[in-house]
Amino acid sequence: MTAAWRVGTVVDARPETATARRLVIEVPDWPGNDAGQHLDVRLTAPDGYQATRSYSIASAGPGSRIELAVDRVPDGEVSPYLVDDVLPGDQLEVHGPLGGYFVWRPGDPRPVQLVGGGSGVVPLVAMARAHATAGDGAPFRLLYSVRTPDDVFYRDELAAAAAASPLRVDYVYTRRALSVDEAAPGRLTRERLEAVAVPAEERPRVFVCGPTGFVEQVAAWLQELGHAAGDIRTERFGGS
Repeated sequence: MTAAWRVGTVVDARPETATARRLVIEVPDWPGNDAGQHLDVRLTAPDGYQATRSYSIASAGPGSRIELAVDRVPDGEVSPYLVDDVLPGDQLEVHGPLGGYFVWRPGDPRPVQLVGGGSGVVPLVAMARAHATAGDGAPFRLLYSVRTPDDVFYRDELAAAAAASPLRVDYVYTRRALSVDEAAPGRLTRERLEAVAVPAEERPRVFVCGPTGFVEQVAAWLQELGHAAGDIRTERFGGS
């Protein structure tokens, strides 16, 4: 899987949430990618000015189509174009696949705990997809911290996967819960993490992705709960 700049054509663009969009890009010479890898998107203005941002890939495996789910960053240079303006038929420059540390591959019998904050769920969705496609027997759990039910990425797909496969999904809504029967909205806490995550004694692989503060806090809590630092893999984002 050699990283290089390639030109892809957008073949599908649809709303993901009120502020995010799902894009499917056909890249004829794409070498495939592992679940959890990312790529760079480069935009070039008519005057030659270029802006490049990194985005996690929601798809995994072989094939020439890659999928992104991009959240609009206010005053950003790249995300507003991808969310509001790009159309099927438009071409995009992409560089990748990138990253070999924050990846999951079938065959490891250990359970897996995924922890995502906001749009940081995207590479974790790729892992869940790869897990289902491979028919892998490793237990999989996803803890997803997100503002409201309307802000959930891949909501229907996650619900279907949780109903039909070993994937278990737990939500923490920080601003508005789905119903009055659920826990009151609020930030993820150490106690909530301990209650729903795979216990440390089962030695799970843990993947945490989200804003920098979220990732650092979750990683610290996990170690306090007995998880080995070497079993925790993290990825932070903050691009625009």
